[in-house]
Amino acid sequence: MLPAVGLGAVFHFVSVLESVKLSDFDNSWSVHQVESLLAFLLMAFFFAIYAFYRTASPGIAVFPLAFVLTLSAQSYSEPSTLVPPQFSRWIYVHIALIMIGYSALIISFVASILYLIQEKNLKAKGIGSFWSRLPALATIDEIGYRVLIFGFPFMTFGLIAGSVLAEAKFGAEYFKDPKVLLSALMWLVYTVLLYTRWSAGWRGRRAAYLAACAFAAAAVAWVANIHG
Repeated sequence: MLPAVGLGAVFHFVSVLESVKLSDFDNSWSVHQVESLLAFLLMAFFFAIYAFYRTASPGIAVFPLAFVLTLSAQSYSEPSTLVPPQFSRWIYVHIALIMIGYSALIISFVASILYLIQEKNLKAKGIGSFWSRLPALATIDEIGYRVLIFGFPFMTFGLIAGSVLAEAKFGAEYFKDPKVLLSALMWLVYTVLLYTRWSAGWRGRRAAYLAACAFAAAAVAWVANIHG
């Protein structure tokens, strides 16, 4: 199964490159193109995790989500503009960085859910059940932690790049926009999550719940920026 999924990811990567090429970095990018990019990045994270930990368990959530995002990206008639035409080309750097950060948060959230499921399964002594195939709790926890560390710089620099571009284009008033405030809140929750794991030593259930909060904040910021 994985070779077929990998081949599909390669074709998806080619599709993303073609989309960028057709835009010629001058025309507006649509919401659907961003959804397609996010779907590819989620698959890239999945294969990176598989290469390091030899576990396909994140695919339980990643595969359906990537499928839904790809389906949404391909089944539209009129593009919904996300990036205005003739905006600075650096906006594409901002989008790429932010989407990597979002992907990391999503994978961390998936790991937190798997952790809670495996913990409950072990307490119930569900030997031989479907969930017994999940990795050890320590492995799941490490996946969530390392993904967070990897994604945080991308999210941070992505927000900085977007802020600089927005200030140059719209002025200081742009920072009063609720979408910007929600994005800042999402970054703050991301920072708290990383700090509690790194400095306070939070692991296991507490870290899983906080990861869920970070994902919820990211989801709200995503909806606000897409539909705002």
